[in-house]
Amino acid sequence: MKSGEVRYMWLFVFFDLPVGTKAERRAATRFRNHLKSDGFLMLQWSVYARVCRGEEAANKHQSRVTKNLPAKGSVRTLQVTERQYARMKLLIGEPRKSEKVAPNQLVLL
Repeated sequence: MKSGEVRYMWLFVFFDLPVGTKAERRAATRFRNHLKSDGFLMLQWSVYARVCRGEEAANKHQSRVTKNLPAKGSVRTLQVTERQYARMKLLIGEPRKSEKVAPNQLVLL
């Protein structure tokens, strides 16, 4: 990579949150809404991803996720490069509209 060249990263958030009570459902909804407001795209019900301009930006967004964690459940993050993300294969189903738009966002950043 050349000096000064930006390396785009994707930050994934995977979660499994309890929704048995009204309070748990509210906490899960707040967490999902936080992810959406922070620019994450829903890939699957409990899998969100966001493009970041470099590792520093990915760390910033991971920190934001950490600050908005619900009290219960399981939440994980994973950072991958744009090249690794491009190798993802959709085995069944159709890509969501937001997924089709996502690669064009790189041009806008």
